[in-house]
Amino acid sequence: MSVVSARYRAVSVGLVALVMLVAFEAMAVATAMPVVARELGGMHLYNLAFSATLAASVIATVLGGRWSDVRGPMQPIATGVVGFVAGLLVAGFAPTMEVLVAGRFVQGLGAGLIQVALYVLVARVYPGEMHPKVFALFSAAWVVPSMVGPAIAGLVVENTDWRWIFWGVTLIVIPAALLLWRGAGGQAGGQAGGDGAAEPAPGLGGKLVWATVTAAAAALIQYGSALQLSGVPLLAAGVVLLAVALPRLLPAGALRAARGLPTAPVLRGLAYGALMAAEVLIPLMLINERGLTPTGAGIVLTIGALGWSTGSWIKGRGTISNLTALRGGALMVAAGITLVSFVLVDAVPIALAYVAMAVAGLGIGALHPTVSVMVLEMSRTGEEGQNSAALGVGESVFTVVAVAVTGALFTAAGEAYLVGLGFTVALALLAAILAPRFAQPAGAGTLEGTAS
Repeated sequence: MSVVSARYRAVSVGLVALVMLVAFEAMAVATAMPVVARELGGMHLYNLAFSATLAASVIATVLGGRWSDVRGPMQPIATGVVGFVAGLLVAGFAPTMEVLVAGRFVQGLGAGLIQVALYVLVARVYPGEMHPKVFALFSAAWVVPSMVGPAIAGLVVENTDWRWIFWGVTLIVIPAALLLWRGAGGQAGGQAGGDGAAEPAPGLGGKLVWATVTAAAAALIQYGSALQLSGVPLLAAGVVLLAVALPRLLPAGALRAARGLPTAPVLRGLAYGALMAAEVLIPLMLINERGLTPTGAGIVLTIGALGWSTGSWIKGRGTISNLTALRGGALMVAAGITLVSFVLVDAVPIALAYVAMAVAGLGIGALHPTVSVMVLEMSRTGEEGQNSAALGVGESVFTVVAVAVTGALFTAAGEAYLVGLGFTVALALLAAILAPRFAQPAGAGTLEGTAS
């Protein structure tokens, strides 16, 4: 059965619309933020405008995962939409940068609730054999915002008012959520019944505390790494807090790659973090070393986004095995980053950068949704939310650390692109090594406290 058949059409369209809007807002705001910060006199809070959203999403992911398991996904989705819209409005009307950062924090809370609850919605509404196709749709929903988001944001900033970037999205989010509610409200249900259904998790309050500490640590690492030497104390404090808090949120045995579910957050965090960290350096390299315009460098990243969608579509067709998608995907990310580094040589044609990012995009496109599908398959009934939450927390934190360490190495080595990109290649290769440990059948279980 197709994901756009009569039974699933409304919910599929609603899912894609929500994902696209969250993606568009992220891409557009990244483009407009330099102008926003200058106009509001808040360049000193520039990084915090992004860190606040990330920190809030970590907290909301932990809350939304368990909430979805106990009450069903529709309540957290509805609450997330309200929070996301409220944050957009606060940011859009912000008179100062401090207020805008507060709005971005509220946006992050809403986006975090939406993201993890959508995973549970997929588990509740669609049969297992359709999950790869649904997650392929999620990946495809990022392509259009990646292609047009920055351009639209540029036009809005240059010709109207940057505030419309926030206001405009609010006009579309609510209809998309209503369509999703209409299509899935009756199918998603509340707490999953049957054998093995989870009771409300003890210690959720404690997990939220540790999630808050983890979010603060991630923000300190991101903010401190941008300040170079003056940010070393903040960076060190973030690392210490992270070392204490993160193990409380990841599955037992995750940091030593125990077989099965525990390895999921580490595997995807390494692969995704490697690509995101590389994409911080690649445009800079192409502009400074090969003379590309910002638009030209952006097109290289767009090719990667198209590759991501294509990789997800290929995996969604069921033509390759899970292990091939995981290990092969990580190796393709490593290969793509390696290939793009050759563009530093003037004799190498720029065209190689497009090929390289297509390869890396295909790899992450095959790996990323495969991890999501396998986590749902390995989860006991009623634990899909907390497992997806642990996956999301691991991905976010590993990505922040990967970006921070890559940037620090790049700067410490005298802006040596090969050093920074080499580190990201190592992360992707480590993900490839861990792939068989995750793909090893381990039976149903939970990412929260799984025994190693």
